[in-house]
Amino acid sequence: MLVLLPPSEGKATDGTGPAVDLGSLSLPGLTTARATVLDELVGLCAGGDEDKAADVLGLSPGLRGEIARNAGLRDARTRPAGEIYTGVLYDALGLDTLDAAARRRAARSLLVFSGLWGAVGIRDAIPAYRCSMGVRLPALGALATYWRTHLAEALPDAAEAAGGGLLLDLRSSAYGAAWKPAPRSALAGRTATVRVVQAETRKVVSHFNKATKGRIVRALLESGARPENPDALVAALRDLGFTVEVAAPGRLDVLVTDVH
Repeated sequence: MLVLLPPSEGKATDGTGPAVDLGSLSLPGLTTARATVLDELVGLCAGGDEDKAADVLGLSPGLRGEIARNAGLRDARTRPAGEIYTGVLYDALGLDTLDAAARRRAARSLLVFSGLWGAVGIRDAIPAYRCSMGVRLPALGALATYWRTHLAEALPDAAEAAGGGLLLDLRSSAYGAAWKPAPRSALAGRTATVRVVQAETRKVVSHFNKATKGRIVRALLESGARPENPDALVAALRDLGFTVEVAAPGRLDVLVTDVH
């Protein structure tokens, strides 16, 4: 099973590890592409035109400090990606409170998508950064488009290396645009996406959506479940206490009553 996660806007900034080593990150086929994006982002933020950098990165006045942070990315201290991302999904996932067996499963099966890195494993040492997949860097254009070709080469192999079986895609639409399994491929047939839906209104929820997805991943990791396809995922989630409906082949709705 391979689980695709979005990153979070919130990131831990108190890294203690050495500067990022691009060659040590998961999916080594992305190393050159990562170096290209890193060079472009650092050049933009170190170039002396803060207004331009803020405009390109979509930063509000209160986030101008992220420009200086990006400018120093090559030498910045690092932490494992699973500790860098601190948003709602990651709080609910609670990687640091998993038992040893579940942490090993997480290391094998979780990939976090990123506008800067393409995708990283949760043990990959990276610095805090600011660069969403929706950014258009001056020399590279839209990052989702830039990464699409590179990820198309790396992700199918990563799915097989994770043991084949299910591809659970929990990314937001912006990150989903960077890669999807080829239509009608065997991997596409083993892919499941999840929406979190309010049980009474059948409306998609927002904040609670992220928390529920974090809990889903945690429950799967703790249980050791290894569903091979979307149908098996439905059964596994129901066994774990989630209320699940099949909206369409490979598209699941998890129903919740709380929306806070």
